[in-house]
Amino acid sequence: MHAQPKEKTMVGLGTRLELFVDDFVIDDLTGDAARKLHHPQRREVVLELNKPWEGPFCGYFTLMPDDGKFRLYYRGWPDLEKGDCACVAESDDGIHFTRPNLGLFEWDGSKDNSIVWLGAGCHNFTPFKDTNPDAPAEQRYKALASAGPKASLVAFVSPDGEHWSKLRDEPVLTDGAFDSQNLAFYDTVRGEYVAYYRDFHNGVRDIKRATSKDFLTWTPGEWLDYGDTPPEHLYTNAALPYPRAPHLTLAFPCRFVPDRKKLPEHKETGLNDGVLMSSRDGLHWDRWREAFLRPGPDPLCWTDRNNYIAWGLAQTSPEELSLYWTEHYRYPTYRLRRGTIRTDGFVSLGAGAAGGELLTRPFTFTGKHLVVNYDTSAAGSVRFELCTEAGDPYEGFALADSEQLYGSEITHEVKWTNGSNVSTLAGKPTRLRVRLKDAD
Repeated sequence: MHAQPKEKTMVGLGTRLELFVDDFVIDDLTGDAARKLHHPQRREVVLELNKPWEGPFCGYFTLMPDDGKFRLYYRGWPDLEKGDCACVAESDDGIHFTRPNLGLFEWDGSKDNSIVWLGAGCHNFTPFKDTNPDAPAEQRYKALASAGPKASLVAFVSPDGEHWSKLRDEPVLTDGAFDSQNLAFYDTVRGEYVAYYRDFHNGVRDIKRATSKDFLTWTPGEWLDYGDTPPEHLYTNAALPYPRAPHLTLAFPCRFVPDRKKLPEHKETGLNDGVLMSSRDGLHWDRWREAFLRPGPDPLCWTDRNNYIAWGLAQTSPEELSLYWTEHYRYPTYRLRRGTIRTDGFVSLGAGAAGGELLTRPFTFTGKHLVVNYDTSAAGSVRFELCTEAGDPYEGFALADSEQLYGSEITHEVKWTNGSNVSTLAGKPTRLRVRLKDAD
C-alpha cells in the first residue's frame, strides 16, 4: 500500500489541514487505534443520459467548479456507428443539473443541444479551469484530448468554457496510449501544469505523470509508484489536488477486472469498482487495496465500464462532499449518480470501545488554534495533548487539561483548561497525542 517513504525529520505544517489518507503524520498507534477507509453514500441520480446526442455510451465525466456553479463535461455517444461529441451540463448546487442550449454544433439537423465540441478529440475531451495567474484570458479554460493522427494528446483552450479551439495542431504529449480520460490541471503549490494519462505498463493499464510550465512543452511521462501493492488495471485516474489541502493529491481510479462476468447475458466481460489513492509529490502513492466504491446491489452496475468516478469534487454543504459515478453503461437507463462523503472524511483515524492513542511525528506550526474534525458515539470521547519532541506534555496542554469531546463536528477548535490559543507553542518542536474511545 505504501510508496511514500516516511522521513524522520521535523515537518513544518504551517497552518495547513492534514488528512489521514496516508500515515505521514503518524509516529505511533496504540490500543486499537487505526486508520479506516470510508465509502461514499449513494444519493440521487443527477443526470439521465437520454438526449439524442447522449445515449448509452457516454463517458469520461468531468466536474468543474466555476465561479459558484458547476460545469459537467462528458462524452455523448448514442450509437457506436454514429460517432461521438463533447457535451456540458450545468448546476448551481451540484445536485440539480440542466443542459444549456448552446447552439454551437449541429446534431441530427438541429443546433438545439449542449454540445461544446464536435470532431477529433471529443471522445475523451477533458477540460479544466486554469488557475495559473499568468494564463491569458483567452486561455482561462484548457483541455486535453486525443485528437492527433496517432496515440497523442492535443491541447485545447477557451475563454469561456464553451467556445473551444486547438492551442496548436501538433500534439503536446505522445508517450502514452491515451485511450482513457487523460487530464491536466495547474498545481498552485508547485507552480506548474500536471498531466495524468493512460499507458500500458507490462500489459497492464496504468498511469503516467508529466509536468509543464507552459502547457505546450512537457517532461517525459513517469510511471506512478504504488509501493508494494500488486499490479491492477487502473482504467481512469481522476487525480486532483484536494481543494481543502492542495498539498495532497487524491485520485479515484476505476479499477478494471477484465476476466470477470457477473451477468451471463451481458455482451462484454469485465467488472469495475473505484479505489482511493493519495500522494504528496504526485509520483509516489498510497493506494488502498479495499474498494472505495463498490458496484452495490444493482445488477446493471455489475457490467463492464460502470462505476467510473467523475473527475472532480463538489462541496455541496459544509458537512459533505459530493462525487459522481456512472451506472448502467450500454443500457437505455445509463445515468450519472451522486454520492456523498463527510467533508475530509475519506479516511479517519479511529478507535473502538477499548480505546486507543495516536502520537504524531514531531512538527512545527504557525497559527493560534488546533482545529479538528471528529465524530463519536454517545459513550465515546476524544482528548488532545500537545507534547515536546520527547513526548512530554507542554504545561497547560496535557490530556488532563483537555476538554472531553463527544459529538460530531466538521470544524472544532480544541480547548484546554486555559483556552484554545496555542500560539505560545508556534515554531516549537511539537507532537500531538490523541486519545480516542469509540470515536474517529
